Amino acid sequence: MIVALPLLGIVITGRDAALYLEFPPTTRYVQHAGFSWGWFAFFTLADLLLMGGLLWAVCSGRKRKKVLAPPTPARKPFPWWGWTGLALCLLSWLLAWQRFTWFWLFQPHTFMPIWAGFILAVNALAVKRSGSCLLLRRPLGFVLLFPTSAAFWWVFEFFNRLVQNWYYTGIEGMGSVQYSYFSSLAFATVLPGVLSMVDLLLTFPALGHGLARCRPIRLPAVPWIAPVLLAFAGAGLALIGIFPDQLFALLWVSPLLIVLCLQRLTGRPTLLHPLGHGDWRPLVVPALAALTCGFFWEMWNYSSLARWTYSIPYVERFYLFEMPILGYGGYLPFGLECLLAGSLVIGNPFDSVGRHGFSHRRP
Repeated sequence: MIVALPLLGIVITGRDAALYLEFPPTTRYVQHAGFSWGWFAFFTLADLLLMGGLLWAVCSGRKRKKVLAPPTPARKPFPWWGWTGLALCLLSWLLAWQRFTWFWLFQPHTFMPIWAGFILAVNALAVKRSGSCLLLRRPLGFVLLFPTSAAFWWVFEFFNRLVQNWYYTGIEGMGSVQYSYFSSLAFATVLPGVLSMVDLLLTFPALGHGLARCRPIRLPAVPWIAPVLLAFAGAGLALIGIFPDQLFALLWVSPLLIVLCLQRLTGRPTLLHPLGHGDWRPLVVPALAALTCGFFWEMWNYSSLARWTYSIPYVERFYLFEMPILGYGGYLPFGLECLLAGSLVIGNPFDSVGRHGFSHRRP
């Protein structure tokens, strides 16, 4: 559904599908609408509601009476490999933002080492705070996250061909093989980065223990909701290339809805199921992790040679780095999609008996 529906919409309307499959993507064929205060207000309200819900969940968890609070884990020194990762990240950042003549051949390829160093540093910080980290607990699964991440992000690159909300510069002259190779190396860091950040955020009591004991929310068990939402999400993907200005936000929302609805229709527990037990971690922590990683993605992209630039309808104003400020709202559902994709490889990070010495399951 996720891959076929967008192409189906293009074919039905008689458009040339080859235009949307250009590789590498260098042609800009979508002309976006300009800034609109009405749409800007609409997306501002949507982002405020999402952020307000996350803040409410965090505060609710902190205010509830603490029961069976876990013991404070013994802190450990910052590992040596964490310092190595931090040094790699900072050195690669310097090389990415400078234009050293002796480095010109590697200048477009600094994204991977920046994020490799960042991922090591985040895991090392988790070790310092809690004594363990995702890298050490699940080394094989952690390694498998990299190829899974590359395939995962290529799907979103395909979606972007239909709406062209971002495009790349500094890739001129690359052939298809070179572009796919170096892009896959960069895309391979997405899931390890976000899920490592999830693991780090869980070491903070307000996000780890607190969010597991929020006020339960019983979702209505109405049988028609899942098929209706599934039809809505599928139609959105089929129409996204036909109405790129009006439906571009579905690039981030529709895949999440499709997976949740299919889980519901097949009788599997969904991402929303823990809310009935007052456990808000699977909903809040991945969203915050992706938003945090998003800040670093946009910051390190800002002055790099090979970089992406945004073209988003209606909200092209008030930038933080290259991203319009409201564009950061897309990282919230994206974090949940990262969790769903990553859990196929490492399992559910909220169900393990973990680094804090207590089970993440509710008693």
